[in-house]
Amino acid sequence: MDTIKTLLILIPALPLAATLLTAVLGKRVLRRQSHWPTVLAIGLSCAASLVLVFQVQQGIHKAESEGPSPQVGYEKVVTLWTWAGVDGAYAYSTSEPARGFRIDVTLRADPLTAVMLAMVTLVSLLVAVYSIGYMHDDPGYWRFFSYIPLFVFSMTMLVSVSNFVLLYVFWEAVGLCSYLLIGFWFQKPAAAAAGKKAFLVNRIGDFGFALGLFLLWTTYGTLDFHDVKLAAGGEGTAATVVHHETEIVEDADQPGLVRAGVLGQTMLRDRALYVTGGVATAICLLLMLGACGKSAQFPLHVWLPDAMEGPTPVSALIHAATMVTAGVYMVTRCLPLFLASEVALQVVAAIGGFTALLAALTALTQTDLKRILAYSTISQLGYMFLGLGAVTLLSAAGAVAGMFHLFTHAFFKALLFLGAGSVMHAMGGVIDVRRFGGLRRLMPTTHWTFLFGCLALAGIVPFAGFWSKDLILAAVGEQAYSHALDPQTQRLYYLLYIAGLLTAFLTAFYTFRAFFLTFYGEERIPREAGHHAHESPRSMTVPLAILAVCALVVGAYFELTHGFAHFLEQAPPLAMIAAEQATAEAGAGLGQSAHQALSHWWVAVISSLIAAAGIALAALLYLGHPQRVERLTRTLDAGGLYRLSRGKFFFDEIYDLFVVRPLQAVASLSFLFDRTVIDRLVDGCGLMPKRIGAALRPLQNGMIQFYALAMVLGLLVLLGTLLTM
Repeated sequence: MDTIKTLLILIPALPLAATLLTAVLGKRVLRRQSHWPTVLAIGLSCAASLVLVFQVQQGIHKAESEGPSPQVGYEKVVTLWTWAGVDGAYAYSTSEPARGFRIDVTLRADPLTAVMLAMVTLVSLLVAVYSIGYMHDDPGYWRFFSYIPLFVFSMTMLVSVSNFVLLYVFWEAVGLCSYLLIGFWFQKPAAAAAGKKAFLVNRIGDFGFALGLFLLWTTYGTLDFHDVKLAAGGEGTAATVVHHETEIVEDADQPGLVRAGVLGQTMLRDRALYVTGGVATAICLLLMLGACGKSAQFPLHVWLPDAMEGPTPVSALIHAATMVTAGVYMVTRCLPLFLASEVALQVVAAIGGFTALLAALTALTQTDLKRILAYSTISQLGYMFLGLGAVTLLSAAGAVAGMFHLFTHAFFKALLFLGAGSVMHAMGGVIDVRRFGGLRRLMPTTHWTFLFGCLALAGIVPFAGFWSKDLILAAVGEQAYSHALDPQTQRLYYLLYIAGLLTAFLTAFYTFRAFFLTFYGEERIPREAGHHAHESPRSMTVPLAILAVCALVVGAYFELTHGFAHFLEQAPPLAMIAAEQATAEAGAGLGQSAHQALSHWWVAVISSLIAAAGIALAALLYLGHPQRVERLTRTLDAGGLYRLSRGKFFFDEIYDLFVVRPLQAVASLSFLFDRTVIDRLVDGCGLMPKRIGAALRPLQNGMIQFYALAMVLGLLVLLGTLLTM
């Protein structure tokens, strides 16, 4: 039996089965037990994902035991069936003969997919268990637990498929699920509006993503993933094509296992083509536009804070494990394409660094606990893109760091959102940090687990965020001081490095500002909570405790053992870069590697001091006298800085003025034109037979004399016509 194939099918199939079962039986049969199919299915899917990780690890060890080989990377491709095929189709811009257009339903197992599947299913399982207590009184209980596994199915398929068409299908599927879950309480106008806003803003990014796929097809003649070694320094115009020979070798023991620099089931026979210059940049920027929508990066970040109108478990699921991580995953998967365009990589880094700083500045003054965490998510996603933008042909450190931060962030961000949900549950739905405080004695478990999440987010050693965030800063710092780059590019990465350090300070400050306001000071309970404010039930606190342990240990374990980096570098998008890096380091000698390790520790020391300063400032302001905060607020407000941050830099108002209102005006004019012109023309055409009939109706009056006179007159007209001819 092919174990990997079975696992790849089971992981998404189990949540899909839970969705169908709950949708059919939930309302009338399962009712308050509707969580069982979801929890069991996601639990089994999580177990299968962990087994898949070990299977992939064994495959890597087997490949390494065979000794040095030109084959690079590990993957296994499983083709289930052909969805569509057009014989003779070809892309006009390639010199390859017609190969036909095929869409195969193909799944893949490689380290990148395995990591994503394990992370998605584990966090989703904890969120599902937490939801049992959080949603227990909701009238849409069964509906909620039919949406959750559908979301997990869509995300697991998104990271498992092996071509861009299916990637786009499930890219849209997670968007649909987010719309359903964000607007779950559709009776609430704010929730319904937030769901529509998320859906529409993502359509902008998805439109660019679709254009990128069209350009990919016309350029390469295939939409399967490809990962082929690129040549350094390849500058060219839009018409330049770089050719690289590649050998495709299948493992005799595991049919379908390809380890020769390809990303997926390839339709290219003996060579791979990567276009550089304008076409490469256009493809990458269009793909990045899609990533900006899904992962809430500037300028399409405005939907994510409003998504807090959905249930808190939905916020945890979207922010930690599913939708917003899709853009980071997609860019990582497409790194070979991005490496063909230095401009595209710089844009990725610039967008990530700017978004990280912008969101951190916005979070400083927010008073909604969930929105503070939402802007934190936007900022941390910016860190991930910043790391991806620091990738070079000789160093995959930025990509590994970005994915490592995605992995660690999933645990502590899920912990923080579920902790916020626990507070909200106890406070009668109130989430404004100005209306409650001093909850550490009332909610001790939530207090301590939330503290672990805050320490991880702030990047305090030995918590998870410390290890992954500092790896990103180190990768960007290496780019800033790299002699291989021109001075202008060096300045860009230097500015991004400074922005990353400033973001680290702001992150520590706003995180502990929220923590101190919630759990310290005088105990204040809003009237909505009544006399029922208490610690959350075990179904909510047990997932918090598990996530708190993960936030403490996963970063240190995987970094100190180098297990995450070694495993991920065997994924085809990173394997070629890692091989080139090893060759370059061997040629440079041990001194360079020691210098890089030393620089990493310096970055860690500097960022830790900066994070500690941010926590100290938050403690000084929010554990001391309130007058300090008031004086600082007045000082900042005098220059308009406080108003900018509190108003979220007025992006919503800007979009409303320059996008929403003009479109509403166009829609109103179109409506008016439709009603006054189009409708009247159509109605006039419909009335013409009636009016012609009304005009002819008097001729049929039933009088024989009239008919005889009409016949005589007709005869006279006919004779007159004949005589005059």
